Amino acid sequence: MVTLKSPREIEIMRASGKITSRVLAGLMKAARPGMTTGELDKLAERGIRDAGGIPTFKGYNGFAGSICASVNDEVVHGIPGTRLLCDGDLLSIDIGTTLDGYVSDSAVTIPIGNVSQTAQRLLDVTRECLTLGIAQMKRGKRVGDIGAAVQAHAEAHGFGVVRELVGHGVGRAMHEEPQVPNYGEAGTGLELRAGLVLAIEPMITQGGPKVRILEDGWTVVTADGKLAAHFEHTIAVTEDGPQILTLRDYAEDPELERYRQPKEALA
Repeated sequence: MVTLKSPREIEIMRASGKITSRVLAGLMKAARPGMTTGELDKLAERGIRDAGGIPTFKGYNGFAGSICASVNDEVVHGIPGTRLLCDGDLLSIDIGTTLDGYVSDSAVTIPIGNVSQTAQRLLDVTRECLTLGIAQMKRGKRVGDIGAAVQAHAEAHGFGVVRELVGHGVGRAMHEEPQVPNYGEAGTGLELRAGLVLAIEPMITQGGPKVRILEDGWTVVTADGKLAAHFEHTIAVTEDGPQILTLRDYAEDPELERYRQPKEALA
């Protein structure tokens, strides 16, 4: 069942998204070689709770962390712990906040120290895939338009698109209908209507699209051991086009600024 959000609900989710975006920005600045993923997790939980939110991930189906911290070939759902970050690593941080019963969800992949040109290109293309997917979130478009845009851009650059994991609706629960694949055919799927809130999250690989789950039951890695990247925002479809509810306060990407929330909501 697809649930459309009222303007009041979207404003609550915007407040939740502000916590998510600010904490995530802090984690991006803090992450460095020699730090553990568990240390980042503690910073995340403290930041969310100090802002009045609840870490959505912690305890979700038994998950131990407040963030997912996935390194190199780990696509998503990496469990934070004692792993040391090293120069040249790619780190994907996925984070969610629940505020007044509503969830916001966001993710980013960042370089730790100096990374290879290939790794940087994977980051750039995956970020661009997210931007292109968000651009499709206009009233009257369809879910398939989002996936088609992501897939076309990733594959045009020689990268793989994960099939087994998808974006999703978000609101009172972290995972709501509809599912939003990162591949597909334009003009197909659910019609986008004002009030629909989606978490769009391209998961792109350096090699093939196949993945597997490690013995911990959570961590998803590329089947061929090659690098992966993951970017995500929570976006509301409105009468005026898409609005990113988790856009970070600094200009994270000039192409995304057109989707910034109304100025009055920043007060």
